[in-house]
Amino acid sequence: MNESIVKAVKEMIEAPSCCPELETAGEIWLESLGTDAQEAATKALIAEAKMDICTIDSVYNFFVSDEGKKVFGEEKAKELAEHAKEVKEAGGEYCDCGACAGAKFITEHESEMYN
Repeated sequence: MNESIVKAVKEMIEAPSCCPELETAGEIWLESLGTDAQEAATKALIAEAKMDICTIDSVYNFFVSDEGKKVFGEEKAKELAEHAKEVKEAGGEYCDCGACAGAKFITEHESEMYN
């Protein structure tokens, strides 16, 4: 298995922004490496990564919403919204938090995960 993929999955599941479903899929995948369960775990991880990766527009809209301000607090939500705006202005399409960056890496290296 490509060590950069293993590293990306480990970093993703350790990210504070990683949702429980993606974390579980990543942990199961890591545990399955080299076993008969690897192919099924790979499929499950890729599917979860595709579902969980957030666009930069969706996270920006959340950060500026009342719900986002409630979750993060007014100042942190403002800071996160400003960062999202900078990412978008730089051409980014997806959130760059640890979980989304890992999910994006997984989807970009999907074919390598079956080798």
